[in-house]
Amino acid sequence: MNPTIIPMLKKLRLSGMNESLQVRLHEAASTGLTHGEFLELILQDEINIREDRSIQRRIKKANFRDMRRLEDFDFRFNTTIKKSAVFELATGRFVRERRDVLWLGPPGTGKSHLCQAIGMSLIRAGMSVYYRSIFDLVRDFLHDEALDGHERILRRYLEPDLLIIDDMGMKQLPKRSGEYLFEVIMRRHDVRSTMMTSNRPLEEWGKLIGDTPSATAILDVAVQSVRMDERPARLIAGRVGSLVRRPRLR
Repeated sequence: MNPTIIPMLKKLRLSGMNESLQVRLHEAASTGLTHGEFLELILQDEINIREDRSIQRRIKKANFRDMRRLEDFDFRFNTTIKKSAVFELATGRFVRERRDVLWLGPPGTGKSHLCQAIGMSLIRAGMSVYYRSIFDLVRDFLHDEALDGHERILRRYLEPDLLIIDDMGMKQLPKRSGEYLFEVIMRRHDVRSTMMTSNRPLEEWGKLIGDTPSATAILDVAVQSVRMDERPARLIAGRVGSLVRRPRLR
């Protein structure tokens, strides 16, 4: 092999070709590959490594709490979950349609596992995802606002194709939480998709965030969302407005 080829590949940043070139040259000599077949193989090697690295970058940026996959979830653990609804979300159609998802159910039923697994599936499909618990979201804004970094942190929440906000309702949130959550939800609505999980009914959100006006505005968005609602023996996915009346906050 010409010794100048490797430096040229490095200069062109063709690391996939660089890593597989020796193997492909040996394969070509051993099997009699045509020039076209050889070129196709090394080009595919380059594409594959670029795709793998892109996925790894998006996984790191997603900031998942746990690395979850749909194939690892035991649906027998919670028979209220409808598999078809979960796998429909994993196709990413709701993201392409810029729809939001609201997932309601008691603690310990698999919501966090599944929302992160869905996020992982969408990353592998080429989408960008950002995962935060509601407590992380509020902490981010409180911390960065003190450093005059509100717009910077807001961009982090507005840019991804899917934002996952987990653990809504675990405990009451600090002051101004409703203001921050409202800004994120409203600025993403109809632009990019947001998935939220909550173990409390919608009626209690005003009390949880300590801001009834903001909670009311957020619920105006929620009633247009896809709803995943865990009830005995079933999980429902659909436009929430067609399933329930708008809740009365307390």
